[in-house]
Amino acid sequence: MIKRENDKPCLFVLDTNVLMHDPTSLFRFQEHDVFIPMVVLEELDRAKKGLSEVARNVRQVSRFLDQLMSDADKAEIDAGLPLGPDAVGGGITQSASGRLFFQTEPLDIHLPESLPGATPDNTILGIALALREKHPECQVIIVSKDINLRIKAAVLGLQAEDYSNDQVLDDANLLYTGLEVLADDFWERHEKSVDAWKEQGRTLYRISGPDIADWYPAQCLAFGDDGEFEAMVRDKPSLNEAVVELVEDYRLPRHNVWGINARNREQNFALNMLMNPELDFVTLLGTAGTGKTLLALAAGLVQVLERNLYREIIMTRVTVPVGEDIGFLPGTEEEKMTPWMGALMDNLEVLTRPESGGSWGHAATQDLVRNRIRISSLNFMRGRTFLNKYIILDEAQNLTAKQMKTLVTRAGPGTKFVCLGNIGQIDTPYLTETTSGLTYVVDRFKHWPHSGHITLMRGERSRLADFASQEL
Repeated sequence: MIKRENDKPCLFVLDTNVLMHDPTSLFRFQEHDVFIPMVVLEELDRAKKGLSEVARNVRQVSRFLDQLMSDADKAEIDAGLPLGPDAVGGGITQSASGRLFFQTEPLDIHLPESLPGATPDNTILGIALALREKHPECQVIIVSKDINLRIKAAVLGLQAEDYSNDQVLDDANLLYTGLEVLADDFWERHEKSVDAWKEQGRTLYRISGPDIADWYPAQCLAFGDDGEFEAMVRDKPSLNEAVVELVEDYRLPRHNVWGINARNREQNFALNMLMNPELDFVTLLGTAGTGKTLLALAAGLVQVLERNLYREIIMTRVTVPVGEDIGFLPGTEEEKMTPWMGALMDNLEVLTRPESGGSWGHAATQDLVRNRIRISSLNFMRGRTFLNKYIILDEAQNLTAKQMKTLVTRAGPGTKFVCLGNIGQIDTPYLTETTSGLTYVVDRFKHWPHSGHITLMRGERSRLADFASQEL
């Protein structure tokens, strides 16, 4: 937030897109007051119809406003409606203590000649200028997710800022990577506090010391090169103590997963997470060509067709076009989603290529695999419950935090949820690396012992794709 000048109280003028993005933004300004122009209410009214996420958010804003205005007369509305605790219930207003003001009277708006036309953005700018003249005791600040509106506000000498309350981190570089590379002197410093034993054929270590305080459950640990020591945190009995378990080496040919072997350290950790039934939620981040979809599919096929841990694989993704939209698609839900599932088809080509059997064997394998893979649309997920399913959510970086919550809470008993994405390729308007739903779940789930995360670093698609990812 912008700092107050000389301890002036702030009056935040909200743009429509802020309310469309986060209906609870009304209650996120702590002790400061909030002002909603009449043009914003008009835009909300036009956007309330439909089944989209934006329309749902607008209807929620309308419900909040209705609750705030219930039993309030004209004088109380003019004086500002309190936004404090229990203003609408649900506990979302605990940190708010300001008031909500509406544009209840015409303001003396004088826009400069450099801003021709009565567009909604220009009207909001004019209202902010009028409020600054009418209330010199307040610091008037426009809050908008529209970059152009913020630029125009700066040109006019108005203060404007982005809505950042939904920002998970200050910097995407601070995002949890899931991997801790141990220092060269780690074992020398901890040699007196390490116990080792075998349990059901697995090697485990109990390590204690101040360094362990920063470890998370299911975090990946590596020491040295060429797989000298690779382990995962299995349990944290106390803050400075952890039980770690050596991971399977899926780089060895005999440990392949549906014919796929890990090609680097991060892929090996990813396969260990995907193949671990104790981890219900796994997130894989990485640039194009790091193997996210291939690893997730291979692990899913083994656990569905060979181990019978799950009934079927459900794959879905956000349908945000990179270029121009191609319009409506014919067919059933699965047929409509097929053009969006090119990554699935490409990886199935690799995974269903039999070593022998010719074209007949290839066709039979493809039929067997596709019978256990279902493609679903995100539009019909609300209200559903998935039992014993292996769910792959591709392109998860294009989801908001609210959409991500809606999807993950669909998981029923015995279901594993795998989220794949690259926060460097976000196509959804108003979403950034620090506000993406994928960033949100990575940060919120890192403390939970039944979740795992790893950021894949090396591209393995081809030398061309690897070079392009680095240089372009």
